Amino acid sequence: MLKIVESPDPLLNQIAEPCDLKDKSLKKLAKQMERTMYATDGVGIAAPQVGVLKRLIVIDVSPEDVRDPLVLVNPEILELDGEPETDEEGCLSCPGVTVPITRKPWARVKFFDLDGQEWEIEGDGLLGRCLQHEIDHLNGITLFESASPRERIKALKAYEEAKRMGAKPGDTSTEARKVR
Repeated sequence: MLKIVESPDPLLNQIAEPCDLKDKSLKKLAKQMERTMYATDGVGIAAPQVGVLKRLIVIDVSPEDVRDPLVLVNPEILELDGEPETDEEGCLSCPGVTVPITRKPWARVKFFDLDGQEWEIEGDGLLGRCLQHEIDHLNGITLFESASPRERIKALKAYEEAKRMGAKPGDTSTEARKVR
């Protein structure tokens, strides 16, 4: 399993470089990211979250008993639509907290697969939110930068407390840690 880079590591605020579609090491990296995502109960992970500044994400919003990962190389948001909705988001790089984030509910994204084939995907609900969240990571934007200023202050305080209590990637609260 790869080590997850946690906030406030400055690497998380850097813009990731485009992937070379001929780079054969991307398949190995994507597989390692997939394993790390599943091991930490995530639904998405971006390469910068494992210390690699490449534009590569892995997403799986399938039901819990199904594994159907989607690997997106050089993803790019083409369109966002709908009335903005606020919902709680967690992040593997910000363990122990969830933060209310306002996003448009529908996203259309252009990307390449690991064979260099170009695709488009569109989705709403969890998929739309996850696509936006992971692409934010590629642009150096964490959960905290996505929050409103008021929510950011509350979330950073909660995050300090969660870290103090030993929150690990995959934890969305510190309640489980209290009884361990």
